Amino acid sequence: SADWDEVKDFAHDFARALEQAAPDRYTATLSKKARTGKIFVDYLRNGRGSTTVAPYSSRAKKGATVSMPATWAEIEAGLAPNAFPVDDKTTLKQLAKADPWADFFKQGKPLKRG
Repeated sequence: SADWDEVKDFAHDFARALEQAAPDRYTATLSKKARTGKIFVDYLRNGRGSTTVAPYSSRAKKGATVSMPATWAEIEAGLAPNAFPVDDKTTLKQLAKADPWADFFKQGKPLKRG
């Protein structure tokens, strides 16, 4: 298994590799100005004590949306970040699908460098 620093370093290297391979599409830069129109690969969420919005959760604010996992095909087809409002029937249908956590602990993989 890997410790927190190893996971964060791996995530950082992965984010930078994506950024170098397709700089017009990906960025690992935190600045919102620098990431406009790009997919932000946020390696910083992999540090101990970091927080993030969990999948299938929402924020307690007016117009809140649900954080839904998406496929690359959905993203490439133009899926909007606000596509799943809390009070929308489409969102409820998505949430009613099979248990999203069913295979969670079966998915562990060793980190490989190189």
